[in-house]
Amino acid sequence: MTQNEKLLYLIKCLLSEYPQYQNMEIPTDQTEQFRLFRSLVNIRPPKPISEDFLRVQDAYLQEETAHKGITDIADLQPISRNIYLWKGDITTLKCGAIVNAANSQMLGCFQPCHGCIDNAIHTFAGVQLRLKCAEIMRNQGYEEPTGQAKITPAYNLPCDYVIHTVGPIVQRKLKKRHCELLESCYRSCLEIAVQNKIESIAFCCISTGVFGFPQKEAAEIAVRTVQNFQKSHEIKVIFNVFKESDDEIYRQLLGQYRTAEISNPNG
Repeated sequence: MTQNEKLLYLIKCLLSEYPQYQNMEIPTDQTEQFRLFRSLVNIRPPKPISEDFLRVQDAYLQEETAHKGITDIADLQPISRNIYLWKGDITTLKCGAIVNAANSQMLGCFQPCHGCIDNAIHTFAGVQLRLKCAEIMRNQGYEEPTGQAKITPAYNLPCDYVIHTVGPIVQRKLKKRHCELLESCYRSCLEIAVQNKIESIAFCCISTGVFGFPQKEAAEIAVRTVQNFQKSHEIKVIFNVFKESDDEIYRQLLGQYRTAEISNPNG
């Protein structure tokens, strides 16, 4: 099957699950076809699906990610010892684990084609990720508390694992408790990575999107928490940014970190 044939097969399988969409016309444009596929995946509840679907989906998603271009941590230059800064699509990053900024339901984003990282990770990992998250949450029996972390396989992503954490939501004024919870997010992710013998982890900018945490303060907490953790643990950390403004903030902070490291090499 060609990529387009795989995509059309997947769309037809997903449409067949919805009686109201049985007669929906599939777009002829491939970009619009992918948007329809992504939308159907985004709204799909966590439920089993055929092995044939999974086989075709896995082949399709892996080829799509390869086409976008995979970045291996081995090809990145550290900005200082075991610290990396990388601007790009986290779903194309090959490392031990990537961090997903999740919500308390921990089931991924259900809004079709939404621009959040939760949506992108679940889309390109495949429907298995939502199923796994649903299993974890069903066993837990309550919504995921802010500041903790859960780990899952990465399925069709080039990384090995996805670590999910729920960041604090800032409404109007930033408070001390928000900062404590964000620090807990970073620390919990690092701890679960070490527990699972993961050698490298990529952090997105947790809580700085729709959750409203100020970018500069969030970056300061991220860098400080990672720096403190690395004093007693050997783990490579990638700060993954998407916005130019975040890139500038991290470069400034990590430049200060590098200066301090050089002036005090024994820590």
